[in-house]
Amino acid sequence: MFSFAFSMQAQDATTPPANEHAVLTVKGRGVQIYTCATTPTGAQWVFVAPAARLFDKDGVEVGTHGDGPVWHLQDGSSVVGQVVAKAPSPDAGAVPWLLLKAASRSGVGVFGSVDFVRRSETKGGFAPVGTCDAGALLRVPYEATYTFYSGK
Repeated sequence: MFSFAFSMQAQDATTPPANEHAVLTVKGRGVQIYTCATTPTGAQWVFVAPAARLFDKDGVEVGTHGDGPVWHLQDGSSVVGQVVAKAPSPDAGAVPWLLLKAASRSGVGVFGSVDFVRRSETKGGFAPVGTCDAGALLRVPYEATYTFYSGK
């Protein structure tokens, strides 16, 4: 009898290049912000930005995540990402998993050498389907795991 184990990460387009190694993994907790915009098909929720706090494995707040998208650590370093791959979350009600390439970095801390950021293990964050009132803002709670990778 044979037993096969499948790795979600190995099959996922958001897996970073093989030469990259994880330098930090944190849990992001916050909101995905949407605005109700008028589109050719009517008013609908349109993504604006994330706003989250970042926590280490012990639950200690170590940074923030916001519009850019950008991640800031308390060590003074930051990284701005650009989406290069997207995969649906295994949780149908959650925002997709992402792989982002570092578009810019600043500071000499942990994020000073980050090449890629992976968002995985997402929960929540999707705007509701249906009509909305133009100009309204909506904050939808979400959680995600963010893993930062470097080839150095």
